[in-house]
Amino acid sequence: MGMNLGIIGAGAIGNVHADTATRAGIPIAGVWDVNPAKGAAFSKKHGSTRACASVKELLAMKEVDAVVVAVPNNDHAQVACEALEAGKTVFLEKPMALNVAECDKIISVLERTKGRLQMGFVSRSTPASRNVKHFIDAGTFGNIYHMKCSLYRRRGVPGLGGWFTTKAMSGGGPLIDLGVHVIDLSLFLAGNATPQRVSGVTYANFGRRMKDYVYTNMWAGPPKFEGVCDVEDHATALVRCAGGLTIEVNITWAMNVDDKQMANGITVFGDKGGCFFPIFGKQFTIATEAGGKVADLTPEFASSNVEHDAWDEQYRMFKALAENGTPAHADAAAGRRVQSVLDGIYRSSAEGREVEI
Repeated sequence: MGMNLGIIGAGAIGNVHADTATRAGIPIAGVWDVNPAKGAAFSKKHGSTRACASVKELLAMKEVDAVVVAVPNNDHAQVACEALEAGKTVFLEKPMALNVAECDKIISVLERTKGRLQMGFVSRSTPASRNVKHFIDAGTFGNIYHMKCSLYRRRGVPGLGGWFTTKAMSGGGPLIDLGVHVIDLSLFLAGNATPQRVSGVTYANFGRRMKDYVYTNMWAGPPKFEGVCDVEDHATALVRCAGGLTIEVNITWAMNVDDKQMANGITVFGDKGGCFFPIFGKQFTIATEAGGKVADLTPEFASSNVEHDAWDEQYRMFKALAENGTPAHADAAAGRRVQSVLDGIYRSSAEGREVEI
């Protein structure tokens, strides 16, 4: 019996999920959005999808086996728990929740219901990430002792004044929006490393100026100058993990540097090899040695559409989880692990010191 999907949240990311599900041949049986017009437009775009009047109505649909939770961050925990209680397999978009306490609530329900949940950490499944992971597991890098992860945007505060920049709804700025991707990927590549301590700083120099903020584009909707912006626009941190691994994190929504000049991606430092790779790139080179000389290894992998490949791989794993109980592409423990780092960075910045995670 095939999987039928319900999508909770008909915004941009909900539509990406719908497009991916369609490519995977997964029927979309129902949709709900807080804005009924968005739900209706989604339903019309994606065929026979039923536009539901409430989350409860969608979760009551017997034909819905699995759901995507693609609502603002402050609703992740409640909606994920309701879906698990309803017996649905859950695809929970990042971040897992607003904080570790909410993650633990989800995990408690997950364990009690013996449910199934996959986190939306798409960066794990890009062709480049999968190839780097292959060579790490094969021993090409040797012992990985340091990683550097960076995602820079010059002027990319999303939907200024909306939910993205309202801490009560989002939990924070670029750290919780973008940082989750590279923090998860770094920990994953290093064999699900255990973070122990963190020293971090967050800055708010651009978005909070509201009407004086100069930008080139405004993804996630036009600015709402009467709205709220009480989140950071830049975060930097050093994470210390069990076994000695360190991870450097640099994330911005806005800065006065040409983002095309900055390295967006992950740098892996190993005692036998190392590399920098753009997460959604099509090529990378491993700097290593052979025959007593330095050498470069450039793996070949073909991809006509990197983004589609990454999302399709996520859905292949999600379908297997829903139908066969195959291990999740990224499980709840991974979601909580990343959240513990986020919580630690915010706390470290507030207290001005290194903190235990």
